[in-house]
Amino acid sequence: GTATTTTTMTAEVEEARTRLLKACGELMGAMERAEKKAAAATAAANATEAATLSSSTTLTEEGPMVGTNAAAALVAEPMSTDATISGVEASAEVALTTTEVKDLADTDAETSSSSSSTSASAVVAAKKKKPRRSVLFGAVMGALVACWVFSGNYIFTAVFTAMTILGQLEYYRMCMSSGIYPARRISVVGAASMFVTALFAPELHQICLPLFGIGAMIWFLTMRRQVSTIPEIATTFTGMFYLGYVPSFWVRIRLLGGGLEPTRIAPLVAPLLGFIGKTADSLPNFLPKAVHLPITEGSVFIFWTWLCIAFADVGGYFFGRAFGKTKLGRIAPAAGVASPNKTVEGFLGGCLVSSVLAAAGAWVMRWPLWYLSGPIHGVYLALLGLVGDLTASMLKRDAGIKDFGDLIPEHGGIMDRVDSYVFTAPYGWLVCAYVIPWLRRVAAGAAAAAGVPVP
Repeated sequence: GTATTTTTMTAEVEEARTRLLKACGELMGAMERAEKKAAAATAAANATEAATLSSSTTLTEEGPMVGTNAAAALVAEPMSTDATISGVEASAEVALTTTEVKDLADTDAETSSSSSSTSASAVVAAKKKKPRRSVLFGAVMGALVACWVFSGNYIFTAVFTAMTILGQLEYYRMCMSSGIYPARRISVVGAASMFVTALFAPELHQICLPLFGIGAMIWFLTMRRQVSTIPEIATTFTGMFYLGYVPSFWVRIRLLGGGLEPTRIAPLVAPLLGFIGKTADSLPNFLPKAVHLPITEGSVFIFWTWLCIAFADVGGYFFGRAFGKTKLGRIAPAAGVASPNKTVEGFLGGCLVSSVLAAAGAWVMRWPLWYLSGPIHGVYLALLGLVGDLTASMLKRDAGIKDFGDLIPEHGGIMDRVDSYVFTAPYGWLVCAYVIPWLRRVAAGAAAAAGVPVP
């Protein structure tokens, strides 16, 4: 209905404009005719005056003058009558033109009002649809991430490696748009090697960064015709560290734990694990076994941690909109410049949401003192997630871009989606590999000393 109304009003506007142009043309013609008649009348009057002056020298004053005045009156009368008629016609045409202009203005105003209301309705509808699309996108991505995390070590590592390479290329394209040219190829190879060694040779994982750093310097010295600049070297190392070494710790976390015995969800997923194992064993021997330890304690930790980070972001957004008054820039000026809309209240709300989910996850994972260790873990996740988000915002602001890429419609590139998960990987490895085992040993020792069985 709105589209039909808009089309009808547009046709009326075009018709009114056509009438206006026609009236303007007729008005110009009438003005030209009036000017010609006025010029002819002036010439006739001048001729009459000349004839009067010449006749007054030879004839008597009464007769010729009367005739001359009568002739002048006869000549002037039709001219004045034509001029009057032309003036009336011009006035009528001007009145008609004014009326049409007013009608056109009213029609334009109605059209503009209709267009404005239509545009406003479209904007409101778009705003209503955007949260729905975001919720749908989040639900779909959550399901895909769950399948990916619990798919097995090989599939998890392969997909993670591909995502990291795409994110690294986005980062290097951003640097190149600023006139900085890093060693991209060796950096991509170095990042891939960090994920591969984390899966197959964890003891060599930490040596990859210095080795490929040296390789990058050899590349700069031998393959470049000009001396490389400090920004080129720095961005190369930053790419390997920020988008290679740091996120590769998620693969090491995925390898932790050979089963789910310490968790409370083990009885629930035991039938699923049995089905997956039988399916994998029934495959022919010449086919690769893609499913390798599909659900481990480390995979549960990854999924639960990523869930905390995601909901910390959501909680920060809604708490910031509802209660946000103190800008983050008042506490950390550089952070405020990187992301001016973030507030302290939003961050605290994100910490609250993350702590609640982390406490639930700690209970499922049977962490010692889960009611304390879980919320503390949630606060650290919210803090490191914010650091990752602000780091990406700082890089984009310095480069003068809004998003790292456009791979995901309406959501930017890979790095725009995973920036909050980068810096949490080493911390997660520290918690899983050292902190929680230490707490379990302490709890077991205390329970043994008290003569209480360990759950």
